[in-house]
Amino acid sequence: MKPETAQLLANAQETLNAAELLLNQGYLRDSASRAYYGFFYAAEALLNEKELSFKKHGAVHSMFAQEFVKTGLFDARFHRGLLDAFNQRQLGDYDEMVQFHREDIDETIQQAREFLDAVKEFLNS
Repeated sequence: MKPETAQLLANAQETLNAAELLLNQGYLRDSASRAYYGFFYAAEALLNEKELSFKKHGAVHSMFAQEFVKTGLFDARFHRGLLDAFNQRQLGDYDEMVQFHREDIDETIQQAREFLDAVKEFLNS
């Protein structure tokens, strides 16, 4: 595994831990943002192993789908989770009127943890 990949996986783990801490303190917007980045860093780690790197989030989302979902290496639910988490993050960052529910953010964190576990297993196999 490339050192950059290992760092991205560590970043994903750290941001998911932060997401849980923020959730437990009632900071739902910030928790949603951290949960998304847990997904995002894990997807970047996969792409990094293929020497693919992108500056735009949409490019990471698309290439993850193309390289890992459409090929059957990863379940499509992970791509859907990544996109849903991105939408939550966007709402939390840019829609001051949005009201999040704790259960929804908790579910996103759990999905991101499942994805990170699947990515680690894939990269270690």
